[in-house]
Amino acid sequence: MSAATPSDDFLFTNGFLCDPASGIAGRRDLLVRDGRVQAVGHSLEPFSRWKRPASRLWIYDLDGLCLLPGLVDIHTHLRVPGQEHKETLLTGTQAAAAGGFTTILAMPNTRPCVDRVRVLRSLQGRIRREAVVRVLPVAAVTRGERGKRLAPIEELRAQGAVAFSDDGAPVADARLMREALKAVLPLGCPVISHCEDPALFSGGVVQEGPVAERLGLPGIPGAAEEVMVARDLCLAAETGARLHLAHLSTARSLCMVRLAKERGVAVTAEVTPHHFSLTEEAVFASGANAKMNPPLRPERDRQALIEGLRDGTVDAVASDHAPHHPEEKAQPLDRAPYGVIGLETTVPLVFSLVHLGTLPLERAVELLTIGPARVMGLAAGVLGEGRPADLVAVDREREYRVDVRSFRSKARNCPFDGRPVRGKVVLTMVGGRVVFEEGEAFSGPKRQLCG
Repeated sequence: MSAATPSDDFLFTNGFLCDPASGIAGRRDLLVRDGRVQAVGHSLEPFSRWKRPASRLWIYDLDGLCLLPGLVDIHTHLRVPGQEHKETLLTGTQAAAAGGFTTILAMPNTRPCVDRVRVLRSLQGRIRREAVVRVLPVAAVTRGERGKRLAPIEELRAQGAVAFSDDGAPVADARLMREALKAVLPLGCPVISHCEDPALFSGGVVQEGPVAERLGLPGIPGAAEEVMVARDLCLAAETGARLHLAHLSTARSLCMVRLAKERGVAVTAEVTPHHFSLTEEAVFASGANAKMNPPLRPERDRQALIEGLRDGTVDAVASDHAPHHPEEKAQPLDRAPYGVIGLETTVPLVFSLVHLGTLPLERAVELLTIGPARVMGLAAGVLGEGRPADLVAVDREREYRVDVRSFRSKARNCPFDGRPVRGKVVLTMVGGRVVFEEGEAFSGPKRQLCG
């Protein structure tokens, strides 16, 4: 919305405000002033009360659309620095804005890896210049993500790293993982674990079982994830440190997390939309665009993930947005890289669970807002008065087909292309600035300039 400026005010009327952190789920108006939420109420009219002489007031009639806190994605790969042929900070954050995300965490498996203060500072400078949403860097646990010696964790945290992960690779050495957990304990941040036993995973392409046998490819057993989940839970219990488990994909993994939480272990967990929406058989239709790590699992695991979303075992839905160049994904399945994009499909896939009656709306929104914010200790995911105006408007009834050609991301490796979905992000605001607006939603009198 180029006509608006950062100094303008915004009044959102007739929206269904769903803010689990504030306990609000109902019709509300919301006023944005100076980049923050100025007021929330049942009716903020007359407009003249809110019009300031020195600024313009934009009025959005949401007409029942959902108004949510800005979404938080704690697991994205922006490929910067070093792999800009796959994604850039601009394209990646434009994709985030189109998907309703106002805060995202960028994983450190870049080139060079974010394992030194110098690299982190350089990345932060680029974020300030190029990103259109809030990007918070995650730093590596080990030097070069090689799993041999720890990165300077205390220095990286002081420079602004929000968490530590060797995502894309496990910290296979239990002694080193234990040291990492001890190192973050006084820093108030988690280690994010990519749970994978290298010996059990080695050479695998897809889920071990009938699909792998039919394709004649090496399989990856669920135990490759579960063995490392068990190890890391033991280490977290011993050290008392915060542990976050990324992209869990099996029923046994969630059972272990559930038990650990009951016993007071400081563990949190995320699942991805592709793991709760697809099974191992998706590879027959989507080929390498359904190849990911961990792999898609059988239906029993998919159902267990959905139950974990419902019962609170899972703390957050994360996209694990992993862009690749089309030529890389066009390779044979056994040589194509792992990973799929997800920033622009997460909302409709989560909302599909709402439409099916599987998840209440409030729980779905919690998993995308205050849930992930709590996991990482972020001041995000809530629309209280005085808070930064990070918000998203969603048309939860809009029906359409996923079309990768319309994506803002530079990549197209998506297994949901052509899938009918319901639930469309129509506006995203970061700090009082509209960074995405879907024109069809606010044509005509739905958007007005007052004064």
